[in-house]
Amino acid sequence: MWNISEVALQLPTSSASNRLLQPVWDHLYHQHYSRVSSPFFPVLLAFSSYFIFSVPFALLDVLGEKAPLFKYKIQKERRPTVGMMLRTLGTAVYNHLVFVLPAVLITNVVMPAPPLPAVAPTVWELLSGGLGALLVFDAQYFFWHMVHHKNPHLYRWVHAIHHDYISPFSWSTQHLSGVELMTVGFWSNLDPILLKCHPLTVWTITVFSIWMSVEDHIGYDLPYSPSHLVPFGLLGGAMAHDMHHQKPSSNFAPFFSHWDRLFGTAVTVKRTHKSDEEQ
Repeated sequence: MWNISEVALQLPTSSASNRLLQPVWDHLYHQHYSRVSSPFFPVLLAFSSYFIFSVPFALLDVLGEKAPLFKYKIQKERRPTVGMMLRTLGTAVYNHLVFVLPAVLITNVVMPAPPLPAVAPTVWELLSGGLGALLVFDAQYFFWHMVHHKNPHLYRWVHAIHHDYISPFSWSTQHLSGVELMTVGFWSNLDPILLKCHPLTVWTITVFSIWMSVEDHIGYDLPYSPSHLVPFGLLGGAMAHDMHHQKPSSNFAPFFSHWDRLFGTAVTVKRTHKSDEEQ
């Protein structure tokens, strides 16, 4: 059994002295080792990020036309009810309790995680590793997503639940079947391992990818969103994914736009004003 008291006594090597992220890592490593080394920490980080990022937009949806950002609402006449929000949040909680937590327990017994390294990643390692993991995941999910829309049986049994709502909203980000959640989770955990990412890089990827996923589903085309700030339309964003929920044969990629452009599935997004329908 790994002795945490021994870990706390270890000091970073001299090679860490010129690493900008070392003070941050030292604090986590020496003050919170037992917490951040727990196999449940990544799950807590991911779910809490989803919850925290979703709450502000849920409040906007509750306020409706009174909200200061309502002018950026994509489908103004399709707004989620409190019941829809509770249903989708309930799905996320259920999936984590029934699928994610047991999977973490089994994985930790069969293949325990190695001790955390004492040295922080360089800024370049964090940025390059994070971008690499996002690009790999984007490709994986694009093809998985497209196949499930092309195959009616896969769509019905695995992916259809995510399309319960034509107009997505923040809580619907994780309105997924257990199979889809576990598939996405498998890639999210495997890709950083294959790329040999530092744990701090992995946690950064987790928070950033959760934000991008929630931002895809918020239903608001905010002018300061990443899809507008990154040039050349390299990112999809809320408008692109909103169009996917309106026209499911388009815009399959979760984050970037290059795969949809290459395969001819990119669709120009337009605001709609259709009347709301009960889901």
